[in-house]
Amino acid sequence: MRPRRESGQASVELLGGAVVVLLTGLVGLGLLGAGYAAVMADHAAEAAALAALKGGSPQAAAREAVPAWPDSALDVSQHGDRITVTLRAPSPLRSLRRRLSFKSSVALPARSDTP
Repeated sequence: MRPRRESGQASVELLGGAVVVLLTGLVGLGLLGAGYAAVMADHAAEAAALAALKGGSPQAAAREAVPAWPDSALDVSQHGDRITVTLRAPSPLRSLRRRLSFKSSVALPARSDTP
């Protein structure tokens, strides 16, 4: 016979292990989303700079460069010859989504009117 105080120990350990696996998965997804957002911020900034050099809209080009991103998670600003794109990372946790943002800036080259 087993003592009563040990009954259910395996269930508690299984539940604890499941929580650890779930939290590890959420952290992993958060890291993947953050890395993806960093790369896509650079990509969007480059597209915005190319559009600005061609006389197009940097905001529209940046949004087209990251089509799967929500419009509310992407900000494009231009101050003089510098274009900055801010992209908030996707995350299953709302509090992390607000805090994880990545900025990428591109300085436009000086235009010369003479060839």
